[in-house]
Amino acid sequence: MPLDNNQTIAARIKKPSRVAAFLDNDIVYSFLHSRITITAAIVTAVIVLAALLAPVLSPQDPYDLRQLSLIDSHNPPAWLEGGDARFLLGSDDQGRDVFSAILYGSRQSIAIGVMATLLAALIGISLGLIAGYAGGTADAIIMRAGDIQSTFPAILVAMLIDGTTRALFGEQRNENVVFWVMVLSIGLGFWVQYARTVRGSTMVEKNKDYVLAARLIGIQPALILFRHVLPNVIGPVLVIATINLGLAVITEATLSFLGVGLPSTEPSLGTLIRLGNEVLQSGDWWITVFPGATLAALVLAVNLLGDWLRDALNPKLR
Repeated sequence: MPLDNNQTIAARIKKPSRVAAFLDNDIVYSFLHSRITITAAIVTAVIVLAALLAPVLSPQDPYDLRQLSLIDSHNPPAWLEGGDARFLLGSDDQGRDVFSAILYGSRQSIAIGVMATLLAALIGISLGLIAGYAGGTADAIIMRAGDIQSTFPAILVAMLIDGTTRALFGEQRNENVVFWVMVLSIGLGFWVQYARTVRGSTMVEKNKDYVLAARLIGIQPALILFRHVLPNVIGPVLVIATINLGLAVITEATLSFLGVGLPSTEPSLGTLIRLGNEVLQSGDWWITVFPGATLAALVLAVNLLGDWLRDALNPKLR
C-alpha cells in the first residue's frame, strides 16, 4: 500500500539522537566554542580530581607527623641543585613534601569553599523567597538585616566567630571545630547577594498565572515557593554560586594566612602560603610560590567558568 504524503514526510524526518540534541543545546554549544572556558574547566577538573585523589597521588601524608623528619626540611625542588628526588616541589621547614601538602591543602580549601557556598546559598535563597513572596514587614526585616550584614566584610565576620569559639573552647579546639567555624564564618558573609537576587526574581514570578493558580487551589506557600517559584529563579543563583565559590576559597586562604584558619598540622593552601612567607627571606621561595600558584589557578579558572555561565544564561547575549 503506497504511503500518503504525510507518512512519506514523516518517514524522511529522522528524530535527532540524544547526543545530537545535547550538542545542539545553546549552553553546550557556547561551552564547546569557547577555548578559554574549556581550558578553565580542564584546570578546575584537574585540581579538584588531584585533591580528591590526594591519598593515592601524594608520595607522603603531610598530616601524619610520623612520616615527617626535620632532616628533610628546606629541600629545594628536585630539578634544582641540592634537590631530592623524593620531593618534586621541595620540602618545607617541617620536612613536608610541598607537592603532597598542596594536594591535601587543596582538599581543605575546596571543601571549605564548597560547604560555605552551599550554606550561603541555602540561607540566602530561603530568605530571598520569603522576602519576595511575603513582602511587607517580613521583606523589610530581611532586607534591613541584609543591609546590616553587608557592612561587615566576610573576613571580619569570620574573625568575630573565630574569637567567640576560642573564648568558648579555648586553644584546645580540634581541627573539625575549626573547619566548621570557617564554613559558618564564610557562609554568613555571602548570603546577602543570594537573598537580593532571589527576592527580585520572586517578586516578578509571584504575580504570574501559574503561581496564582497554585494559590487558588490551596497549595501551601512553602510548596509554591520551593516547588514552583524556585526552579524559575535558579539561573542567576547558579551564576552567583560559581563566582562565590572562588571568593570563598580566597577568603579561606586569607583567613588562614592571617592565622585564624586551619592549624599548621593540617594546613590549607592559605596556611601553606603563610608558613612559606615566614621563611621566604631565607630563600625558600618554593614553599610559598607553588601553593600560591595553585590557589591562583583554581580561583581564576572558577571565575572564568562563572563569567561564561553568566553570559550563557543571559538570553540577551544568545
